[in-house]
Amino acid sequence: MSASDIHTTPSASRTGPALSPVRPKDGPARRVHTLVIGSGLAGLAAAIRFRRQGWDDFLVLDRGHDVGGTWRDNTYPGAACDVPSHLYSYSFALNPGWSRSFSPQPEIRAYIERTARRHRVHDRHVFDCEVLSARWQGEDEGWHVETTRGTFAATVLVGAFGALCEPALPDIPGIETFAGDIHHSARWNHDVDLTGKRVAVVGTGASAIQIVPAIAPRVAELQVHQRTAPWVMPRLDRRYSTAERLACRYVPFYQRALRGGFYWAHEAQAIALAKVPALLKPVELLARAKLRREVKDPALRRRLRPDYGLGCKRILLSNTYYPAFNLDHVRLVTEGITQIREKSLVTADGVEHPTDVLVFATGFHVTDSPMYRRIFGKDGRSLGDVFDTVGRQCYKGTAIAGFPNMFLLVGPNTGLGHNSMIYMIEAQVNYLVHALSLMKRQGLRSVEVRRSAQEEFHRTLQSELSRSVWNTGGCASWYLDKHGANTTMWPGFSYAFRRITRTFDVDAYHIAR
Repeated sequence: MSASDIHTTPSASRTGPALSPVRPKDGPARRVHTLVIGSGLAGLAAAIRFRRQGWDDFLVLDRGHDVGGTWRDNTYPGAACDVPSHLYSYSFALNPGWSRSFSPQPEIRAYIERTARRHRVHDRHVFDCEVLSARWQGEDEGWHVETTRGTFAATVLVGAFGALCEPALPDIPGIETFAGDIHHSARWNHDVDLTGKRVAVVGTGASAIQIVPAIAPRVAELQVHQRTAPWVMPRLDRRYSTAERLACRYVPFYQRALRGGFYWAHEAQAIALAKVPALLKPVELLARAKLRREVKDPALRRRLRPDYGLGCKRILLSNTYYPAFNLDHVRLVTEGITQIREKSLVTADGVEHPTDVLVFATGFHVTDSPMYRRIFGKDGRSLGDVFDTVGRQCYKGTAIAGFPNMFLLVGPNTGLGHNSMIYMIEAQVNYLVHALSLMKRQGLRSVEVRRSAQEEFHRTLQSELSRSVWNTGGCASWYLDKHGANTTMWPGFSYAFRRITRTFDVDAYHIAR
């Protein structure tokens, strides 16, 4: 066996003890009870909880070189969170040292890595390990998982690969002929110096509104290609004082109270987003006033003004995006791109836009994740094939009929438009741990959600979503799957989701002993 066939984690001083070697690709499978795919915030939360339960018979596979997921991969200029820092942390690992009310990416990544070290879970990770396929073999054999670092067998499979991990590129003729540098926001090449370059940013979503003002001061020309104008609200960001950080660290219950205040203030927004969208009209007026105040040119303002209801697409936060368009070398392009040439982009009006660097801020495969094509259930069909047929139906965002002993974290209909996803993640991990505890305690070989329970849950979700702004706001968004159903967002309060995942409802499942 060569050195390349052996996986160890980085040095013990940084991550803890090294993991034992992975089996060679042609050798016997390494067997564990629970196998987790992905070590972002969800996969890491599961690993930490397992350790706290006293369980060691698990592994976490990740194609990256360290923990962090989205916050490891997205290093583009200006990358930061749009959820308040004190909400965007685990409840069991509060961080009193946040520097700002909205944390930048390096700080969040450092927090995730520090939390993994503190809870000593690196020794249960296999990094640089991409999952090629996962197949259910039956109650006696469980899941058979092929990876780039060997074969694994597991009783339980946990999909923690997330929704914002697979970059999506638009299908534009000629993209392969472009001679300049191409970036996706999630795969930024920091070796490329943008100084003095002609840069085209394609997309105006959450990543783009951070990238545009961050790179505008150093490029020679910046084209922002907009398909749909976003709603942009003020970003109430500021640096925390030393006194505030000290209070979070040393004053009993201060940080918990601060976190609780942020949580309930944001939770209230679900009333307008999911229940009574008409309540968003005054907020629209504030957003329009912000646009008038920050963009000088009336004609440009009209092109930057959304033509759909606020909240239908993700509401974006920025104090610097609109002002960037007041710079002489920044242009908004609203005609669609019809062709990419060696050194330019061509738009539908026939105009050729000379370009040195092409930045795709075009989001991710959310409702059509490539991982869905790699997971095969008990009837041999992939998860992708099942979703193609019936849509992304999923029981409590976690379990899917036909896929025994498999649990998703950040699965369908767990997304939030108003609060922290970490709250939802912890709720799902709690549900997962209750399920595994029951399996261990009762000696169950498998649990599989009943199709009737899944379908009823899906019908209820879609009924509740039908009156939400995401379904009535008059836009097309990545929240919708190929069937036109909103299979991304949770239709209401996050505490309601925590309530229904508080314990494992075994009556909704087929069980095999």
